Amino acid sequence: MAEQEVNIPVADPNDPYAMPAAMPSSADNQTRSFEVDDFKVPTRKQEDWRYTPLERISEFFDVFEPSGETKVTVSNIDGTPVDASQVVRSVVERGEAPSGTVMKPNDRVSAVEWNSGGKSVVVSVSGELSQPVLVDVEGHGADLDSLHLVLQVADRTHGDIVVRHQGLARLAEGVEIVVGRDAHVSTTFVQEWDRASKHVGNQRIHVGEGSSLRHAVVTLGGDIVRLRMDQDFGGPQSELNMLGIYFAEAGQHLEHRTMVVHNFADCKSRVVYKGALDGKDAHSTWVGNALIQPTAPNTDSYELNRNLVLTPGPVADSEPNLEIENGNIIGAGHASSVGHFDDEELFYLQSRGITESDARKLVVRGFFADLIEQIGVPSIAEHLMNVIDRRLARGESADMQAVLEDK
Repeated sequence: MAEQEVNIPVADPNDPYAMPAAMPSSADNQTRSFEVDDFKVPTRKQEDWRYTPLERISEFFDVFEPSGETKVTVSNIDGTPVDASQVVRSVVERGEAPSGTVMKPNDRVSAVEWNSGGKSVVVSVSGELSQPVLVDVEGHGADLDSLHLVLQVADRTHGDIVVRHQGLARLAEGVEIVVGRDAHVSTTFVQEWDRASKHVGNQRIHVGEGSSLRHAVVTLGGDIVRLRMDQDFGGPQSELNMLGIYFAEAGQHLEHRTMVVHNFADCKSRVVYKGALDGKDAHSTWVGNALIQPTAPNTDSYELNRNLVLTPGPVADSEPNLEIENGNIIGAGHASSVGHFDDEELFYLQSRGITESDARKLVVRGFFADLIEQIGVPSIAEHLMNVIDRRLARGESADMQAVLEDK
């Protein structure tokens, strides 16, 4: 019997994907399109939707007429008017630059968002910002609505942008973040929706050459919030830090998905998400994806997710994924964990004269403190700590009510 010849791939200098990748990455295989019909209706059999309670967001699967109930205002973080020479709010047609310039939609709900409305809100910033810019997104009703927001950061800009979601809404949201060259900025997205709100969001992020972006997401409200964030670099020597904080209460579903694509040399990324869960049927999902392409030597990448389960009953899904198509890297790794509240730690604090209520707050505050500090906006940090304390107090009240009902 003749021996079968073994075919070994040979590197082709004109095709960086020939080696070492023997097959395309999952990211390369994903459909990207502005057309809704190019995407199938989500099912739990699809990888990107297997953790999502689809029956609770099915209204976002087909194009709809937006209600226009979601309002967007722009000010400084202290409420004063912005400097019009540095911060400009404008409205353009969807598809008119800079709208629609950072990647195409990557799933059905983001394509539906794009096609369910005709305008995009653009916030352009430039220069040295003296204080953070606040973009307030406020919902005023439960009718279906669509919002497309573009944050355009000029070359060599330094500053902070905070996008705060609040009120009552059922919102399909698209966000494009365009960071120019040699800029150093932070964007913080806070979700403090009313309890009945639904928010399905898609963010597409482009970090320019030589720039750094600190991108933070804080999700503390709503019935269901599902956010997906896809990113790429526009040149070498760029840096991305993605921070995430979430606190899921009884019945809430909070889902965050990140996709970091290293497509240029000498770039660095860090993804750190932390979540707490408290109450029956509280559900969180974090899926972190990182792709290092053959065109990205000297990449330094790491992603981490930690979950703290405070009471029996919640479910935390945590899934890190790393694809490396380049052997010439500085480092790449990932880690995730789901752990229960440490009774021994609680007992130790109580043995030092601290009440159980205060001990719980100290432990959870310590769990989140480093990330909140890294957000770098003092007024937001203090506010978030206060919200977390109220969440813990509310959980304790619910536990006490359950005890009384059992008697």
